[in-house]
Amino acid sequence: MSVSRVHPREDQVAELTRGQSLPLGPIRGFHLMFIAEVLTRASEDLLSKWPATLLSGGETEINALIESRLNTLLDEDKLWSQLVRCVARGKETVSYDGSHLEKQPDLSIYLTYRTPSFPLVVECKLIDAPSGKKIELYCSQGLARFLRGEYAWAVREAFMLGYVRDGSTIFSCLKPFLAQSKASKPDTYQTEALPTSMPGHGSAELARSRHKRAFRYIGNPQNEPGTIAVWHLWTSFRPQ
Repeated sequence: MSVSRVHPREDQVAELTRGQSLPLGPIRGFHLMFIAEVLTRASEDLLSKWPATLLSGGETEINALIESRLNTLLDEDKLWSQLVRCVARGKETVSYDGSHLEKQPDLSIYLTYRTPSFPLVVECKLIDAPSGKKIELYCSQGLARFLRGEYAWAVREAFMLGYVRDGSTIFSCLKPFLAQSKASKPDTYQTEALPTSMPGHGSAELARSRHKRAFRYIGNPQNEPGTIAVWHLWTSFRPQ
């Protein structure tokens, strides 16, 4: 009889978290705001330079451009290089209990003052209802990954980057969807705080929501990860 390859691996998690107290301390708020600003700037720059890709390309194509631009900015923006070591696309990571060793968040931002074992994760999603890229997918195949312990399980923050092509906004689309889920029992997205608007970022829209996480850290089931703050940055990819 074959043995399932999907099973907890305490050795993997123990080695990854050696010397760390989980969850890690919070990232400074002004650093998260600056990261949102740079993500917005990168998106706007790419839209002006490579409009065909951003207006009609797939998520993988756009993510590759975003990764390249963010890394190029390390040579152009002194503040960015002081905060960020590098940005990686599709960097394999371990799930919270080691059951999965090859989870691949869209973007991983490695901060200069944090352990490289746990970068800031950015999950990217197209939002374009006419082509089937609806808010349900944004949440079920994006947001939910943070709540299940697939991504960012050792930290307290993560980003969702929305590539909006249909004119949707966080407050006309995401907030009502999460509110409806919150009113149901059980709440699929374990929303503790609905999206709250953050200061403006040019053409992008920024909000922050907070969600409970039900998993427990392996090896210490009494140790809970606590809530996660998800920063939603939606940038408009429409003809200028």
